[in-house]
Amino acid sequence: MKAAIYCRLSEEDRNKQCTTDDSNSIQNQKAMLLQYAAEMGWEIYRIYSDDDYTGSDRRRPEFVRLLADAEQRKFDIVLCKTQSRFTRELELVEKYIHGLFPIWGIRFVSIVDNADTANKGNKKSRQINGLVNEWYLEDMSENIRSVLTNRRENGFHIGAFALYGYKKDPEQKGHLIIDEEAAAVVREVFTLFASGMGKTAIARLLNDRGIPNPTEYKRLQGLRYKTPKSRNSTLWRYSAISDMLVNEIYIGNMVQGKYGSVSYKTKQNRPRPKAEWYRVEGTHEPIIDRELWDRVQALIAQKTKPWGNGSIGLFARKAICANCGYALRTSKNRGIHYLKCGSRHVAKDACVGSFIQVAKLERLVLDELKRLSAAYLDEDELAQGIEFAGNLQAQKASILAGIANCRKRIEEYAKGTRELYMDKVRGVITEADFAEMSKAFAKDREHFEAQLQTANAQLAELEARIQAGDNRRALVERYVDLDHLTRDVVETLIDHIEVGKRIPGTKNVPIAIHWNF
Repeated sequence: MKAAIYCRLSEEDRNKQCTTDDSNSIQNQKAMLLQYAAEMGWEIYRIYSDDDYTGSDRRRPEFVRLLADAEQRKFDIVLCKTQSRFTRELELVEKYIHGLFPIWGIRFVSIVDNADTANKGNKKSRQINGLVNEWYLEDMSENIRSVLTNRRENGFHIGAFALYGYKKDPEQKGHLIIDEEAAAVVREVFTLFASGMGKTAIARLLNDRGIPNPTEYKRLQGLRYKTPKSRNSTLWRYSAISDMLVNEIYIGNMVQGKYGSVSYKTKQNRPRPKAEWYRVEGTHEPIIDRELWDRVQALIAQKTKPWGNGSIGLFARKAICANCGYALRTSKNRGIHYLKCGSRHVAKDACVGSFIQVAKLERLVLDELKRLSAAYLDEDELAQGIEFAGNLQAQKASILAGIANCRKRIEEYAKGTRELYMDKVRGVITEADFAEMSKAFAKDREHFEAQLQTANAQLAELEARIQAGDNRRALVERYVDLDHLTRDVVETLIDHIEVGKRIPGTKNVPIAIHWNF
């Protein structure tokens, strides 16, 4: 029997000497699992290890690799310390541990919580573990969110890295101090723009002088900043200059919460309305004086050219250059909207440049949707076959089991409290003992009542999803026969689109659509 060991650590190891070192906790997990595999006589196929990843992150690189290898039947067993090391999401427990792994002939074993798919008798236990882990994720997310919201409202900086031009104050947590080397560049950018130089011209000037952009500057300072995978990621761009010129942090105001997470189950963020941002004035020393700031904002207002009614572009932040990986910018010529890569203007040989009409890209996307539906998706089969929300009935059964367990525990604590009271009346225990024990019972009971309330809410949401699933055909038809795209449809269907350079001698522009489904 071949076993694949999977380890995961969600907290960053503070004692790492370099980014390639495994943390002590990962090493402990490996040692425990290797010993267990040896005792069982299993051959180790491979050790998959994700360090500094949460159990709700579905894009963990080694986790993704493990699933791909499992699908190809490269091993017989997945071995973890606990089920939560594999995933904290109930949906993934049902999809893989109870769904695909048995189909692939893969046995799942976690040694601390005794989860073993070879033991048919502990499936409910595994499902309850998954439900508890799901609650843990949600509760932890809410607790963290409330703490961060409070700190934002009080003007404390909570980001992992300070904005370019500042650095974290080592003497006061959440406070920013000026980084003079970077601040000099910020002042120059504002001064150049105020004197009439354009944003692209400023970016080109900084690149010609070899000044590292904010991302590269952080890396050169020794910060563990994740650099973009795009080519030429060290160059200044139009967008970097544009964002800098409107950021109020440079005049001493703390502005945070511009983006918010879609769900506690994903790291994907979306822009938040400006009215929901957290803005606190005078939290730190300004780099830009108010007079220069006001002059720059007036110039920006004069140069603003909104698209149509000022709404966001159809493919804004969705269309990227296939060559350099940066988002395409919108331009307009004779009433026609275009998307183009601005990288070629910020430095010599930065990019060959991508260019396409918005209307043409829309047609290509619609044609691809129709091709997919014709090639792969018969509407009747699709309406019956697509799993919009995974194994919903299995999830419902698991939640109902958790609800039953919570109600049982609540009744047990209520019964225990009544028995304690009778013992106090009979003189078996003292008044002080009764007060102490009943208080502990009440606290535990409140814990399960809170879990019960959460489970009931999840059950109601799940039943709504199940009911919606009965009308799958209407949902499918919403996207099969589209005549045109809207921003909402683009957000729903498309992760991003890579746009290449027009093929010489033709009018064809190569594109690669990365769907959300």
